[in-house]
Amino acid sequence: MTQTVPPPPIDDETAWQQLLRRDPAGRFFYAVATTGVFCRPDCRSRRPLRANVRFFPTVDAATAAGFRPCKRCRPTTVLGNSLDKIRAHIERHLDRPVRLEELGRVAGMSPFTVQRLFKRRMGVSPLQYQRALRAGSLRNALKNGGNVTEAIYDAGFGSSSRAYEGAQLGMTPARFAQGGRGEQIGFTTAPSPFGWVVVGSTGRGLCWLALGSTSKEAEASLRAEFPQATLRRDPSLSRLVDEALASVRAGSDLVQSPTRAERLDLRGTVFQLRVWQAIRQIPRGQTRTYSQLARDMGDPKATRAVASACATNRVALLVPCHRVVAASGSLTGYRWGVDRKRQLLEAERT
Repeated sequence: MTQTVPPPPIDDETAWQQLLRRDPAGRFFYAVATTGVFCRPDCRSRRPLRANVRFFPTVDAATAAGFRPCKRCRPTTVLGNSLDKIRAHIERHLDRPVRLEELGRVAGMSPFTVQRLFKRRMGVSPLQYQRALRAGSLRNALKNGGNVTEAIYDAGFGSSSRAYEGAQLGMTPARFAQGGRGEQIGFTTAPSPFGWVVVGSTGRGLCWLALGSTSKEAEASLRAEFPQATLRRDPSLSRLVDEALASVRAGSDLVQSPTRAERLDLRGTVFQLRVWQAIRQIPRGQTRTYSQLARDMGDPKATRAVASACATNRVALLVPCHRVVAASGSLTGYRWGVDRKRQLLEAERT
């Protein structure tokens, strides 16, 4: 006989903080006594007063207590099946644009709900997901020495200009295939409490942020990533170093700052993009294990793949993979050294 495992107990204060953040990783439902409605933790409805809120581990528990499901966030909807249908439809039609209305018909949802559900669970919009799939196919073909024009069309791009806009290469496909040949990359290095920091930026945005023991070692990491590019030192980019360090000191975000024109160019596979997006949701001063992160992404069997994505992160600090630790709590697997990982976590906890 199969024994049903009860859901874990809910810590009301933790759940309340997740509700305030509209955290999609929250594993509970909340009900509002004054409205008689229960919702998912990331529901976009007006935030209730704390005194009116009750928390439930399951839909059945909330329903049994006399609450009805919210019509906005639809907490009784089985999201997994709908998400699988949406993903499969996008993956079958990489050769053409797939509109939200079309995905809505596939999943039996409104276009708005499709967009919200997909971005909440995948970390990217349906359009970004399709572009990332194309970009991954294009990158693989280019790295394997494929013809640039053939690779562009085989990846589902209708033209070379579309590939340039949507492939997330940070440069043209031809230049990417040649290790950045002909590309102009501005860079600077600067000391920090965590070693030397190097940032690299093309005309399309920030393409590299790494740590090293010395200025020479940090610069070498950029040259290894773009061996054929022309690198020029640009002292004005030191502001990016300052803002990256601010993300550790105060939890600020270079990418989301409204004063910044630079774009963070996260180049990777669809899965890597999802992992990096999930990492950026970990609050400053906290950690997650690789398995927790996999579960939060809805893919509990992907622990090793999550660890691999962390290891290939190209943007230190701003994608804070130092906040991901082993199940035992040990600080393993940091691309820029375990001692540096320990220093970063200690700095964030002070």
